[in-house]
Amino acid sequence: MERVVITGIGLVTPNGIGTGESWKSIVEGQPGIAPITLFDASNYNSRIAGEVKSFDPLQFIEKKKIKEMARFVQLSMAASKLAVKDGHLELSDEDRETAGCFIGVGLGGLEGIEAMGRTLVEKGPSRISPYFIPSVIANLAAGQVSIALGLKGPSYCITSACSSSAHAIGEACEWIRRGRANLIVAGGSESTITGLGVGGFCAMFALSRRNDEPGRASRPFDKGRDGFVIGEGAGTLILESLTHAKKRGATIYAEITGYGATSDAHHLTQPAPEGAGAQRSMRMALADAKLDPSRIDYMNAHGTSTQQGDIQESRAIEHVFGDHAVSKKLWVSSTKSMMGHLLGGAGAVEAALCALAIAKGVVPPTINLDDQDPECRLDYVPNVARERRIDHAMSNSFGFGGTNCSLLLSRAP
Repeated sequence: MERVVITGIGLVTPNGIGTGESWKSIVEGQPGIAPITLFDASNYNSRIAGEVKSFDPLQFIEKKKIKEMARFVQLSMAASKLAVKDGHLELSDEDRETAGCFIGVGLGGLEGIEAMGRTLVEKGPSRISPYFIPSVIANLAAGQVSIALGLKGPSYCITSACSSSAHAIGEACEWIRRGRANLIVAGGSESTITGLGVGGFCAMFALSRRNDEPGRASRPFDKGRDGFVIGEGAGTLILESLTHAKKRGATIYAEITGYGATSDAHHLTQPAPEGAGAQRSMRMALADAKLDPSRIDYMNAHGTSTQQGDIQESRAIEHVFGDHAVSKKLWVSSTKSMMGHLLGGAGAVEAALCALAIAKGVVPPTINLDDQDPECRLDYVPNVARERRIDHAMSNSFGFGGTNCSLLLSRAP
């Protein structure tokens, strides 16, 4: 069975356009959350978000192609081209025959759906753009990236709510492990900071209303948390078989050694008691990697800053890691405290941050953790990043419908 390694990373996040800019901001604990500018949110209960600031699609996409792409596709195109550049990837015609593209997306192009809905009501069906459907459907991030890079292997979108891009990475690994592809461009993207997106989550009472303190609104594991902050962005990883990466002399960030995926089979939006589904997902990833829980040094938690979500994830970690977690040998942090929740794009961005943490020996902090919830008993690296040799790191992603995904990354071979 082939081993799978990460050889390129591209990030477009509320903390920066580009991997270096995003990583520097996150390690420094800088919040990327601010008042919403992408639409008029003045009448909404939650008026803050993690927007990708100053994003210019023309830096990454031909002008004539932009009309074909909703914002989530544009962000994914940018992240994917940055990952290709970072990985010094030059594909031969033979490579392209089997190279694939898996981009996970949760909701797709909501802004286009809203705009064409208004057009339909105000001007009639004859004024609907022919680019409407191809621009908003979720698989067009993978489709457009495949077209741009000439990837002729498997290309599809996994949609599993906030686990979408973590599942995309996990499934890409399975293709490479089985020897059916040598290289897959994998990741996720989301851009739903729209009237419908924010309004829908407001209706569920899911979003923080700390509008006067945007940078302090996302507070995972803190007693004062009052909901998550919606974010947008994209993360793309270049995944290769170790054989292929060595053959081309690629620099390796980390190896993906474990993948777990489960369902709570419990509730539409609430996690199972004691995070039972999350426990199974983490145990599955550990078993896949053939690693004892005591070997894991760092975990990038799902950590959304919701009341029950943070508690149940913390309990799940305790159940799986036992004294290793409770004695605070396992360091846990939530980077959503800085960028908000990127929904379908979160898993890919957070897996990338785990790879960078391993490569650079730095654990990002959980900011705004001023008064830790006593029901969340672990070491969440409050407010300031720490240095540490990291041999193994786990990234958790959980979503509506009870879907769970855990990825385990290890130091490069």
